[in-house]
Amino acid sequence: MNSENVKSLFTLFSGEEYKDTFAPFLEVSTAQVQGMLLDGADKDDSRLDFLCAALANYRYRMAELSTDRSEYTYGGKMSGGSDGRLLSFSEGLLKDYYHLCRDLINGSDFVFMTVPNTTE
Repeated sequence: MNSENVKSLFTLFSGEEYKDTFAPFLEVSTAQVQGMLLDGADKDDSRLDFLCAALANYRYRMAELSTDRSEYTYGGKMSGGSDGRLLSFSEGLLKDYYHLCRDLINGSDFVFMTVPNTTE
C-alpha cells in the first residue's frame, strides 16, 4: 500500500484538505487492511489504497458524527443537515471497495450487532 496514494484518495473521498489530525484515521485503517490481507496477496495492489482511504473516510465520518452536533426532532429523528447522507455515502463506498478487494482480503471480520429488547 502506498501511503501517499491513500492520503490523496482520502482527501478525494472526504472532500477535506488534508491535515495532520487525519493521520490516525489513515494509520489505523492501513493497519486494519494489512491485518486482513490473505497469505500471498499483493500488498502493492492499488485497490488496497482505495480500501484504506474508504475505511479512513468512514472512520472519520463516524468520529465527526460522534460529537453529536445534530439536532433531533421530538420524534427522535435528525432534522436537516447532510451528515447522515455523508455517512451513508462513505459506508456505501467502503462496502464497494471491500467487494472490489474480496480476492485480496479475509472477509471474515464482519460483526453483527443487536440491541437488546429491554421492554420485556
